[in-house]
Amino acid sequence: MISVSNLRILILDDEKLVREELSEFLIDPNFQVFKAGTPSEAFQIMDRNEVHIAVVDVNLPEMSGLDVLEKIKKEYPEIEVIMISGYSEMDSVIHSMRLGASDFFTKPFRLRDVEHAIERTKKFVNLNKSLQEVKRNYSIISKEFYEAMGYEIVGESRHMKNLINLIGKVAKTENTSVLITGESGTGKELVARAIHYLSNRKENCFYAVNCSAIPETLFESEFFGHTKGAFTGASDTKTGWFEAANKGTLFLDEIGDMQLNLQTKFLRVLEDRKIRKVGSNIEIPFDTRIIAATNQNLEDLSTEKGFRLDLYHRISSFVIHLEPLRKRKEDIPLLIDYFVKYFNRIMGKNINEIDETVIRKLLDYEFPGNVRELKNMVERAVIICDTNKLSLSHFQLTNNKESSEYYHFPTEETLDLEMVERNCIIKALEKANNNKSKAADLLNITWQSLDRRIKKHKI
Repeated sequence: MISVSNLRILILDDEKLVREELSEFLIDPNFQVFKAGTPSEAFQIMDRNEVHIAVVDVNLPEMSGLDVLEKIKKEYPEIEVIMISGYSEMDSVIHSMRLGASDFFTKPFRLRDVEHAIERTKKFVNLNKSLQEVKRNYSIISKEFYEAMGYEIVGESRHMKNLINLIGKVAKTENTSVLITGESGTGKELVARAIHYLSNRKENCFYAVNCSAIPETLFESEFFGHTKGAFTGASDTKTGWFEAANKGTLFLDEIGDMQLNLQTKFLRVLEDRKIRKVGSNIEIPFDTRIIAATNQNLEDLSTEKGFRLDLYHRISSFVIHLEPLRKRKEDIPLLIDYFVKYFNRIMGKNINEIDETVIRKLLDYEFPGNVRELKNMVERAVIICDTNKLSLSHFQLTNNKESSEYYHFPTEETLDLEMVERNCIIKALEKANNNKSKAADLLNITWQSLDRRIKKHKI
């Protein structure tokens, strides 16, 4: 016997023996089973009671099981449906899955088949509950955070709750350097902004700088500033990033891509807390909080002489790691719901329903581009949707098998990270016809980072 806590199941089958056998199997003090022999009786039960899962036979009096399924999905969209069929009715089963059925089992059935079907369907029930909860209490972020940021970090996973707790704690400190790690698209800049806007520095500037996009020749000028006439083309005095962010926060994205000789200059400035403009000997003190981010393992990079270990220790007083979306899939329905509402406001639309097939398909997707990829998917879907309901046809999904070529987690027998990285780069270059920019996009890294790794692996 299985235990399905707080679950309410309706069994709709015109065969009394089937109803009795299933209900006896599902007897448990923690949930309730309803039985119906006809669709009209079943709909009366659904009208009067909260039902989580309906187990529906394909062949019924009054109307077919497929018609019952369609009506349930239209009038009771929160109810998950499991279909019962005979071996000769597989076409009906396939059709039912397209209509939104969660699962099925065949007659004659084994009780183990029933158990597996209900266990698989439970997760969709829990997701529906989560969506309802998020609609009632839309964010687990404090009102203070929402008012400061103007938007929310959405999620109910253990990782997200822990993340929000860490943001709140480190925001209360004034000068602690923070290093945010995680794959591209996980929201590292959003976390950095959250730390800034919850801190006492929120009234001052937040500057975001992409370290991989600044040429070596302009590094000192961009970060430290320059005086008029300091070099050819310096027609005016310029304020650098450190000085501009004084009393505020300087966010250094992709710091792992900073060239080694520039890291030395950067470290000295962080230690002295003073800068000199290019063309000047005057030292200018600054009071700027440093938050850095990377999609690389800087400790590993430091052992390969690609990143200074002393700089790593300087910027990593407090480390926050962001999990990829594929490792916190319970947040996906909440993110979809949030992004739909967000783009509704921007585009003046009124999409208020999402086909359950969309949720299931996206739960199976690996999201190599993480939250950023999901946001882009939803934006495109909202743009092309002409009704108030999003369906699977509005979404453009990359083939999972194809994307897995780049995002493959090796088995214990092949646990060689260097080889995996090398193979990923080779496959990306082949896919991009040796175009490094396109290959970098496929791998969600910068062109400079890809170029350095190509040299490292001697590809």
